[in-house]
Order: sequence, then C-alpha cells, then structure tokens
Amino acid sequence: MSNHGFATRAIHAGQAPDPSTGAIMTPIYQTSTYVQTSPGEFIQNYDYSRSANPTRTALEANIASLEGGKHGIAFASGVASLAACIHLLKTGDHVLLCDDVYGGTFRMFNNVFNQLGIEFSRVDMTNLDATRAAMTNKTKLVWLETPTNPTLKVIDIAAVAQIAHDGGALCVADNTFASPYLQNPLALGADIVSHSCTKYLGGHSDLVGGILVVKNRELADRLYYVQNAVGAVPAPMDCFLLLRSTKTLHVRMDRHCSNAETIADWLTQRSEIDRVIYPGLESHPQHNIAAKQMRGFGGMITMTLKGGLPASRKFLESLKIFSLAESLGGVESLVEHPAIMTHASVDADKRAALGIDDGLVRLSCGIEDGSDLIADLEQALDAAAKA
Repeated sequence: MSNHGFATRAIHAGQAPDPSTGAIMTPIYQTSTYVQTSPGEFIQNYDYSRSANPTRTALEANIASLEGGKHGIAFASGVASLAACIHLLKTGDHVLLCDDVYGGTFRMFNNVFNQLGIEFSRVDMTNLDATRAAMTNKTKLVWLETPTNPTLKVIDIAAVAQIAHDGGALCVADNTFASPYLQNPLALGADIVSHSCTKYLGGHSDLVGGILVVKNRELADRLYYVQNAVGAVPAPMDCFLLLRSTKTLHVRMDRHCSNAETIADWLTQRSEIDRVIYPGLESHPQHNIAAKQMRGFGGMITMTLKGGLPASRKFLESLKIFSLAESLGGVESLVEHPAIMTHASVDADKRAALGIDDGLVRLSCGIEDGSDLIADLEQALDAAAKA
C-alpha cells in the first residue's frame, strides 16, 4: 500500500479481513505453537510464537508501512528494541550517542552493555562538527533521538546519517517523540528507526512495546535473528492493541500538536516560567531544522519554572487534569519531573550539563479540550507562585 496516504495505510496496511470468518479486525492468535503438516513443513511458515505470530506479523507490516520501511521487527518494550540494535555489535565496538536521551537508553549503554566491552561516548549532535570529531575507527553505531528527551533538541537526521555512513557506521534514529505521522527518519538516511510503542503508537497508556523498522533485507534478517534468539517479543494481545491504536494515530497526533502549540504559546507569556522549549516556537534553537524534517512539532513541551524544586513540586502537586506520571504520548495529559523521575539514572553532573535541573518540568499534552488544559496549568502556576 505504499502509494496510499498515511491515514489509509494506518487503517489497512498489513491487515486484511480474516479469510476463514471475514472478521474485519486481525484476530488475536493466542497460541504458542502451530501444527506442522510433516516434520519441518509449516503452514505459512509459522512454527512457534516466539519466532512469529500472525497478529505480530500484521503489526510489523503496519508500522513498517507507516515509517516508509519494508521490514518491522517488534519487541516487548522500547528498551528491548534498543538492546536488539546493540546485539548487532561485538566487544570493542564503539557507539556514538546523542547527549540528551531517555534515561533508560543511557542506563542500557552505561550499566549493561558497557561492562560487556561495548564502548560509548556522548556528543551534542546539534553540533555537526563535534559529532564528526567524535567518530572513531571503532564507531559502528550512531544513535540519536529527535526531538530529544527531555530538552527537545532537534537533530538534523540527514546530516548525522551522512556522518555515520562516512565513518562506516549504522545510523539509528529513535522516532518516539515525533511518531511516523510527523517524521520518517528512513527517508532522511537513517538505517534503523526505533520506537517505544508504549508512547504515541500505543497512545492509550495501556501497553508496553517497541519496534524497529528498516529498509534493507540483510539488516532486517540480522535483527529478526536477534528477535527470535533473545526472545523479548510482544504478546499477541499487545500486538492487537497496537493495531487498534495505529488506526487513529493521525487523528490523535493532529490534536496532540494543536494543543501543544496553543499551550506553548500561552506558557511563553507566564512570568513564573524562565524558559519554554517547544520545536514549534521560533525561539527554539533548531526550529528551522524541525520545520524542514517534521510535518508538525509534536505534543511534548519542556519548561523551566522559577523557584527550583519547591516551585516545581508545588506546581506538580497542584495539577488536576495533567496527571503526574512517567511515560508520555497517551490521550490523557501527563506531566513529570525529569531529574527525579525519568532521568534519575543519569548522573547529576551530566543532568546539570544538559540543563535538567530541579525547575525542569516535561509536559505531554493530551487530546483533551485545550482550554481546560490551560486552565489547569494556570491554577497550578498560581499555586506554585504562592509556595
């Protein structure tokens, strides 16, 4: 369905009515094993559900289509997707990581794979000269997020992919914050695109999952091998829920974006806030890059409150519609404190260097009525100002 529009592919790609019953929804194939017609002869190549499951196959094809790729490889979580990429490497290889990433990504490199001899270093990938200089003859993987978590830096995917390829490395782009609706890294030169499906792809805060999408068949086969060998695969029910969710991704993302744009503009007028970071604001340092490679600016806003931890704590405790919780991308609005919550695993000095201080708050703008969200933020800011 590559010649169809995004909305059509979101609803139909990878899925067809069940031939045995005509069911419009892909069934939940809740089975661990499959009958063989003769030893080693499988019906439609299914033998064991760790290796493949029809519900997962439909999901993988659906998201691959949305990302403009050919092969989707689904996992039980976003960090399981990350781990699969690192399993492509060997002891002594080097990974170049963008400096501002999800805390769990940093933890994986720093505390899990680093001790196995896979080295990594971090660089501000908004600085292309610094990125180029950070490449080594051992660099085999360049990992970037854009927009980054939580400071919403926007990285030029095409430029960084070219730097990676010039150095003989693969380029992986974590597209979780943007979603396939707003940005397609494969079209910009990335070799692998990664998602935490828990976020916008799932969109309803009721599942955990991850996926990788690639164009190259050989690379896909290597990742399928890791998927099967390591076995961190999603359950059929989670795949079914994700297929339900991708059908409305385009509708949800439009509302996430419109709410965030309105809220970001409003926040810039508030005296209680030192800084509002949103790629859609012309004040954002990489606004022009975002406008070039994204079709919308997303639903995430980061802001720094005056008054440090006491003010931010009172603000967070006073919100009524925004829920204080980790994660993002659900239909409901969420808010969190990165230094204490999602990025607590990052060393304090590294957090400080990135600007992740006690006044930093991250908003995930949901799809509620925008006026209600602004009213909620207003009463919480008023409460914080009195703290």
